[in-house]
Amino acid sequence: MKRIAGIVLASLLGVFALAALAFYGVSHGWGGIERDAGTIHGKRLPDAMLAARTSEQQSLAAGPQAKQILFGDLHVHTTYSTDAFQFSLPLNGGTGTHPVADACDFARFCSSLDFWAITDHAEASTPLRWKRTKEAMRQCQAVAGGDINPDMVSFIGFEWTQVGRTPAEHYGHKNVIFEGLADEGLAARPIASGGATTQALRTKARGLPPGVVLEDADHAQTYLDFNHFIKEIQQVRSCDPATPSNKLSSDCFEEASTPGELVRRLDQQNVHPLIIPHGSSWGFYTPPGTSWDKALNPKDDPSRFSLIEVYSGHGNSEEYRDWRDIKINADGKTATCPEPSQGYLPSCWRAGQIIQERCTNAGLGKAECDRRAAVARNAYANMGVAGHLAIKGETQEDWLDSGQCNDCFLPPFNHRPQTSVQYGLAISRFDETPNNPARFRWGFIGSSDNHHARPGTGYKQNDRHKNTESSGPISERWRSLLIGKPQEKDPEAHPMAQSELFKQAGFQLTEFERQTSFFLTGGLAAVHAPSRDRHAIWQALQRREVYATSGQRIMLWFDKIDTATGQRLPMGSIIKTDKAPTFEVRAVGALKQKPGCPNFSSAGMDAKRLKTLCSGECFNPSDTRSLITRIEVIRIQPQARPGEPVGGLIKDSLIVHHCKPDANGCNFRFSDPEFARLRRDTLYYVRAIQEPEPVINGGQLNCERDAKGQCLKVHMCYGDYRSAKSDCLKPAEPRAWSSPIYLDIPKG
Repeated sequence: MKRIAGIVLASLLGVFALAALAFYGVSHGWGGIERDAGTIHGKRLPDAMLAARTSEQQSLAAGPQAKQILFGDLHVHTTYSTDAFQFSLPLNGGTGTHPVADACDFARFCSSLDFWAITDHAEASTPLRWKRTKEAMRQCQAVAGGDINPDMVSFIGFEWTQVGRTPAEHYGHKNVIFEGLADEGLAARPIASGGATTQALRTKARGLPPGVVLEDADHAQTYLDFNHFIKEIQQVRSCDPATPSNKLSSDCFEEASTPGELVRRLDQQNVHPLIIPHGSSWGFYTPPGTSWDKALNPKDDPSRFSLIEVYSGHGNSEEYRDWRDIKINADGKTATCPEPSQGYLPSCWRAGQIIQERCTNAGLGKAECDRRAAVARNAYANMGVAGHLAIKGETQEDWLDSGQCNDCFLPPFNHRPQTSVQYGLAISRFDETPNNPARFRWGFIGSSDNHHARPGTGYKQNDRHKNTESSGPISERWRSLLIGKPQEKDPEAHPMAQSELFKQAGFQLTEFERQTSFFLTGGLAAVHAPSRDRHAIWQALQRREVYATSGQRIMLWFDKIDTATGQRLPMGSIIKTDKAPTFEVRAVGALKQKPGCPNFSSAGMDAKRLKTLCSGECFNPSDTRSLITRIEVIRIQPQARPGEPVGGLIKDSLIVHHCKPDANGCNFRFSDPEFARLRRDTLYYVRAIQEPEPVINGGQLNCERDAKGQCLKVHMCYGDYRSAKSDCLKPAEPRAWSSPIYLDIPKG
């Protein structure tokens, strides 16, 4: 009896001990804690420095009345975004979380921006994170000097991150950005995209397994906090989809499945943000065969998307090509694989080549190997972005340069030409209003899409793992734990249905390791504004008097000139005319950078934070400017009838003006006499090309080619330990893209 009593007492003591240990662990964050928005440092920048910026620009512009050119980044993520938190984890080579305060300080003291916007993913938002984001952004603005002539303007926004399984379901990502900081001008809550990706995050994601914490106990708290981050997302209850957005409580999770529904829900709240598509041709998540055509549906209100992000850290989405990654069959649901064309090898075709080579090496005979290659091509063509999973035991190098636009300027991975900016501007929809077709009228911006709370990373080409999205396991052991051990090379493809594929969630469906050779430092949005206050910048964005750069602060002017009156209409204008137009272009190269940081950065933050936050390298301009080497004129005549082939409507380049070496820039006038003769609605924009300089991932896959230009071998730039110490620098030509000037022939 005493023995039994002793066992019971010992058991009770054990339970109490475990309970006490659990209580202690919870109270000390063992279950993970919610990270806050951080602490903003520094004070307002000196007025003399801001005045010097303005004075220098006016000396280069057309007289003292010219508008200022202000540079910003409207696409920035902190570790309030799920993927940003993942990239920050030590197992991926990250250095810990990067809150909103880090982004504010980086924009002011590291990259010296004039404006920026926070755009964390709505899908990861919670009421507490939205509240803390707003508070941090208001503090950031207060430190910058308020809204009247501040050293920097901060905008609040979120990203609507939509990913469709098929081309018919895919609409892509949009940034939603608001003018003011007060609650009455902001959405009550970020609105998520819904669909398979959102549901996987809210119902299937389980965070990191316990083995990760045990494997890297020194960083256990960070991993536990990430798991807590996921858990908090899943605990927010879903909003009632039938209730108007303005009638919902502030503590639920709101979704919009299409761009049109997103617009309607924002309208119900009586808020009027900018909604900016981005990464449109980025094939990492855009299904093969996707096109802009369905987005011209009036239900999705294409007129509300007045700007587009042409260039980001994911690449350049500008250029159209006539080749196709897959061919959609007549049923609209299945696809076949097109043959290679000059300079382009479809990845589905390469899948067949890989199987053909393996099958031949196994001695299975030509007829059988031909059959297997055909199965592989068909499997890839119908598996969307996960087509590579049909080939077991493949490596990133096996794919050579398949799927890539080899004659585009720094294109995104697996560039989709039918979702390029040029294609979108060339198409029309005639169904509802045949005499007044629906079209996109975009202004152009660049931004970073940086996920390390680093707005405006393109000022210097250094620290690839923080200034781009390159990341990956820090060792072969971690790679095996996270990705799995290499599979056996199977000489036969393994087709998978979409329903089977999407039982999996996350990056394992994509070619993430191959993608890392395409990550770049980000672009910039430049505005022509009369002053540096919030409303002036917002109005410039609204009227499309904006342009994009690949990250360097190239100065660009593009105007339509009335030769009789001298009247100037700037980039972004929409004009009714049937007379041959005359345009004037002027471009000035960016200031070359000195190493280190300027004195004002050191006055704003201590040396340790400068080293941590800016990697010890800030925007630090010299007095010498890079040269503009040429200016290219692009003309697009949107479709004038249904089914008109798009390729012939895009003249890239209509004119190429080669510039004399001049540090003061390059300018010229041009006209288009064909406009009056052809009597078609037409748009024009220009690219200003700067002299080459080393660029992170400027060589992308770094192909070794034969005499015919075919890729024989690639030399990838990995995000993980294999390329950890390299910035993968290769020469490229930085550039700026003006917003188009739209000329419409008067009706009748």
